[in-house]
Amino acid sequence: MVEAIFYAIILILVLEFVLNRTLAFLNVKSSKMPLPDLLSGIYDEHKYKKQQDYFRVNQRFSGLVNTFSFLFLLCMFVFGGYAWIDNFVRLFAENEILVTLLFFGFLMIVNLLIDLPFDLYATFVIEERFGFNRSTPKLFFVDLLKSLLLNVLIGGGLLALIAWIYQQMPDWFWLLAWGVLTAFMLFMNFFYSDLIVPLFNKQTPLEEGELRTAIQNFAEKTDFQLTDIYVLDNSKRSTKANAYFTGFGKKKRIVLYDTLIQQLTTDEIVAVLAHEIGHCKHHHTLRNVIVSLCSNLLLFFLLGIVLKYDVVAQAAGCASASFHVNMLIFGMLYTPISMLLGILSNIFSRRFEYQADAFVKTNGYSTHLISALKKISSQALSNLQPHPLYVFLRYSHPTLYQRIVALQ
Repeated sequence: MVEAIFYAIILILVLEFVLNRTLAFLNVKSSKMPLPDLLSGIYDEHKYKKQQDYFRVNQRFSGLVNTFSFLFLLCMFVFGGYAWIDNFVRLFAENEILVTLLFFGFLMIVNLLIDLPFDLYATFVIEERFGFNRSTPKLFFVDLLKSLLLNVLIGGGLLALIAWIYQQMPDWFWLLAWGVLTAFMLFMNFFYSDLIVPLFNKQTPLEEGELRTAIQNFAEKTDFQLTDIYVLDNSKRSTKANAYFTGFGKKKRIVLYDTLIQQLTTDEIVAVLAHEIGHCKHHHTLRNVIVSLCSNLLLFFLLGIVLKYDVVAQAAGCASASFHVNMLIFGMLYTPISMLLGILSNIFSRRFEYQADAFVKTNGYSTHLISALKKISSQALSNLQPHPLYVFLRYSHPTLYQRIVALQ
């Protein structure tokens, strides 16, 4: 049984890597195809060459990162790296909860040190070369430190609580742990913008003027209760634009990137927000939360089973079952299920996007949304010709071409 689990994990790691590289190859090949007439004019000849260069540079870089990660993960598993870490952290602690925290803390530091050179290169070489980066080394490392502290405090706290629940009530672990994670997710949905975002960005209420009036008029026209409209200072890090809704009920908040305001007209911004209002009108956020809770329940139910067996930890070179090692190996074994759920999630997500776009069209803003999507894609140097299989497996949104066809 130990050998079966060992080779199953090897097979999963290899197949996942092969799938990633195959999809990347197909995507690069597809990106070279001529653009359909519907997408003509988004890029001029010079900018289209720049987009193609940007796409290929990112594909080569992601291929390098993906290959390195695969080889590192494979070596860690095959040569007993996780067992070594387990033995090492046990030199400093006997309490199983503390051992769990030290184990995952050690892995977090290792991953941080490995990822740091790649992240620096992506930000200050690739993004800088193509004119996207506005971050400074100081801001980069301040963000990194804040993220690390949040992971330690919030992630470590949740992990310790879940490990404690398993120690105290192993038979009901899956349900109680799911309940804890559910409560945390709902809390963050309500208060993320109030508690987490201010640590990284400044949010200011959208000032009175043409844009705020246009947004409020559209909200009133569609009977959508809206009070909080904020502008996020994303321009200090990147030129890329976005907008999103956050929260539920009276905690709903529209957040506009300042770069979005700089790049789009008033009607185009209203069209983008109309799309987001369409999501709310169709209760997509609530549906996504329900689906996420169900998938998490399945995950914890299966995890509760896997945590009990010594053979799972022995496949990684350990002597007997432990919460942290079994949890880690479970994450690898769960990969095929996670991928399948991800594909199903993307199918429903793309359907939701069409419904939100249809809401925009119904309210007379389809032309403005099309022009906004074209501008955002052009500014971000987006790949306009992704491979259909890549879209099916990885895209949570329809392609630009598909959205324009539907809107027209």
